Amino acid sequence: MKRFVSTLMLAAAVTLSMPALAAAPSVRIKDIADFEGVRNNVLIGYGLVVGLAGTGDSANSVPFTNQTLINILERMGLNSRDFQSTLKTKNVAAVMVTANLPPFARQGSKIDATVSSLGDAKSLEGGMLLVTPLLAADGNTYAVAQGSLIIGGFSAEGDSGTVSKNHTTVGRIASGAIVEREIGFELADMKRTRLILRNPDFTTSLRMSEAINKAFNAPVSVARDNHTVDVALPERYDGNTMVAAIQRIENLRVRPDIVARVVIDEKTGAIVMGEDVRISDVAISHANLTIRVNELAQASQPGPLSQGNTEVLNRTNIDVDEGNGKFRVLETGASLADLVNGLNSLGVKPRDIISILQTIKAAGALQADIVLM
Repeated sequence: MKRFVSTLMLAAAVTLSMPALAAAPSVRIKDIADFEGVRNNVLIGYGLVVGLAGTGDSANSVPFTNQTLINILERMGLNSRDFQSTLKTKNVAAVMVTANLPPFARQGSKIDATVSSLGDAKSLEGGMLLVTPLLAADGNTYAVAQGSLIIGGFSAEGDSGTVSKNHTTVGRIASGAIVEREIGFELADMKRTRLILRNPDFTTSLRMSEAINKAFNAPVSVARDNHTVDVALPERYDGNTMVAAIQRIENLRVRPDIVARVVIDEKTGAIVMGEDVRISDVAISHANLTIRVNELAQASQPGPLSQGNTEVLNRTNIDVDEGNGKFRVLETGASLADLVNGLNSLGVKPRDIISILQTIKAAGALQADIVLM
């Protein structure tokens, strides 16, 4: 039997029972904006994980694993070209190593590294990453990673079955990369700085500028656009007091303003609505349509003494069930609570909310952006 429903995704039931949210509270500037230049830098490298219990790459399917292993052995003074055809790599896996280099990281400091299988290895459990240089976008090496992997799952298999939990082809090495090169950025050289909003908004940008000017009792800040706030620090702040100035700015509190938005994750069915979501006059009717298709196989027997053959005939029964729809009228200015109560009064199941919200938006009655993830 096949069952088709008009919607696919499932929303969290708690979303349906949420009351209208209170006004947005004030937050620290550090929670909604970043200082320009103070950011992570992405690092990446290619390496080998060894010590696997026969769960590594296949030599025939992943030839570059074999080639990399030969190159490493030759750098150590071992000539492995003669037995290249017989070299096995089931205990070895080619991997990509990634890490984030935080701002102001100094030589010798340690950062975490993530290791991901590149070939057809079944599991990286129990493996150890060999020395792997980590490069930035400019091609320079900024860190070197090595160490034993921590896997957040397991995998076991027999002749006729396999049991696994979570991903066993991705691991992590806590503090497994050592910083070898620093990013050239010094706070002491700054006289001007910029704040970059994580969620661009003109109102929030202006409020941030006003809060900074009030704190310093001088027009040291100006909102350039919905994404940027320029700050020219007063003369009394020099290289020795720059950290104190930044600390003072990032701990100022402002009330952020955001665009009314409904975020829908179609993969998991999660729905999140902001407090400013409003709807215009709209009448909603909802009915589930269920189609059941039953395939039955029946045998057709020939008559006695007839020279016919027994045949199998397929019989198809189709049953259509359309639930009774109800109309619910929501008036202009209805809030999130009104919308949720209206959907509940119709007996709408969580999985149908995504379809209804998209339909209301298409009708021009939902005064908010719908963001699909």
